Amino acid sequence: MDENNGDAPAPTSGKPVDPRLLKYATASRWFFAAIAAIALAQTAVIVAFAWLLTRAITGAVDGMPPAELLPALSALALVVAVRAVLLWTREAVCARAAARVQTQLRTALVAAIGALGPEWLGTRNSAALAITAGRGLDALEAYFGRYLPQLVQTVVATPLIVAVMWWQDWISGLTVLLTLPLIPIFMVLIGLATRSVQQRQWQTLQRLASRFGDTVQGLSTLKVFGRQHRAAASIARVTDDYRRETMRVLRVSFLSGFALEFLASISVAIVAVSIGFRLIEGSLTLAVGLFVLLLAPEAYLPLRQVGVQFHAAAEGIAATDDVFDVLDAARRRGADRAQAAIGRAPRPVGERARNERDETPGTHLELSAVRVRRGDRMLQPVDLTAAPGTVTLIEGPSGAGKSSVFAALRGAAAFDGAAAWNGVDVRDLAPAEWLAWAGQRPGLLAGTIADNVGLGDAAPDAEIVRHALDLACAGTLDPVLELGVQGGGLSGGQAQRVAVARALYRHLRGNAPVVALDEPSSALDPETEGRLWDSIRSLADAGATVLLISHRTSARAIADAVIRLEPAEVPA
Repeated sequence: MDENNGDAPAPTSGKPVDPRLLKYATASRWFFAAIAAIALAQTAVIVAFAWLLTRAITGAVDGMPPAELLPALSALALVVAVRAVLLWTREAVCARAAARVQTQLRTALVAAIGALGPEWLGTRNSAALAITAGRGLDALEAYFGRYLPQLVQTVVATPLIVAVMWWQDWISGLTVLLTLPLIPIFMVLIGLATRSVQQRQWQTLQRLASRFGDTVQGLSTLKVFGRQHRAAASIARVTDDYRRETMRVLRVSFLSGFALEFLASISVAIVAVSIGFRLIEGSLTLAVGLFVLLLAPEAYLPLRQVGVQFHAAAEGIAATDDVFDVLDAARRRGADRAQAAIGRAPRPVGERARNERDETPGTHLELSAVRVRRGDRMLQPVDLTAAPGTVTLIEGPSGAGKSSVFAALRGAAAFDGAAAWNGVDVRDLAPAEWLAWAGQRPGLLAGTIADNVGLGDAAPDAEIVRHALDLACAGTLDPVLELGVQGGGLSGGQAQRVAVARALYRHLRGNAPVVALDEPSSALDPETEGRLWDSIRSLADAGATVLLISHRTSARAIADAVIRLEPAEVPA
């Protein structure tokens, strides 16, 4: 598991709402419109509640008969009920929007990772991406359910309430207008501190996930060398770091909440003292003073709540920053590929192709002067033509670049030169559209053997699963056998044969005309290896295009062409 970029700080937009949210999550657009309408209705209800309560209190003070107070009290009860309904409606809208945006962003993230390809994924921390797609996007519930509604409420309600206060009593309105900016100033200062500690907490969580994943993956090796205790101590240290960062986030959150509440309380107190003095001197009526005093806390409340809810939504904000970075990278990669494709005509590679066509033209895999990049070096150029019904064996000593050729075909390594399948450059094709691959590491998942063989198939065919296992010399394995993490429960040779069966299954299902097998018999005994070669030969005779990497000289018996690579590199 690669830990690159695991400690890199995630960039932030520096805005209350990242505009990329509207671009990548279309469900957020109707959400903002609905929340704005609800906020407008809530503001009207707040003003109506203050006015009706003032009327009821002043009426009671003036000795109004109960019969005359009844309409005001009935209207007040109705307003309270409407306010409760609006709160419920806002919660329902927020929950639905959060669920839809989570689904859209998670789907877009998976699609973007697929578009960026294995080469890009190999340079990223896969555990951190898993945390982002899982827990990170789940945290959007607080972002949509608390922070964004409160932000919209602030934008809509605060100006309207201040305007009503100014209309009724310009001195109170001016007081609120002068003290109100203190809260955003402190919110910005506190928000910067919160963002910083939240980013550190998020990065520590990602590092913890990476460390744990690496330890589990290499646990058997660690136990062989007696290093499991050191790995456990390392995880404990990172866990302790995460605990400290979490406590730091909570400390900043509590202090910021206190600061915002203190500022708002002082501001309301200033308004109340001003109203009190003017009531005493008789320059202000009780009805106006009470009405304005009831509205004053409501003017500060939305802004205070934005600061408070920002902390609850900080994890979701950090996660969306990471998601948007991946989506932006995929968009840029798509633009770069489109630009590069302008100069590439979708035609077969080389003159040799036109001279060697058989009755199925255009279905050849052709590599012409393909030089795979390896860091700042490049491997020697590779040329080959593989047609349906043939087995092409790639051999050579370790380090010659055999597996690198497969990596280039499946998009896990950059290369120069030309590589085309069916006349189209493979860089313009998704590997899953034409290539079934089994590498030296089985890459099995927890689940049944059938789940692993039919991986990626929405509705696996049980008969084809069984046939693929038979071809891979794994027919004795029960497809319903449950495997542990990374194929736990199987021997090395069995796991390798299940991985081969997975590649064969994709071909048998018609999803991949080309089958690429990297050392499929390295863990097999000679007898089982011979049966596997017979299966691969029969698969090719049935029309498959097979690429085979093997150190075993016995593989030559089934090969139609042999490509020999030597371990030489040239400067990039």
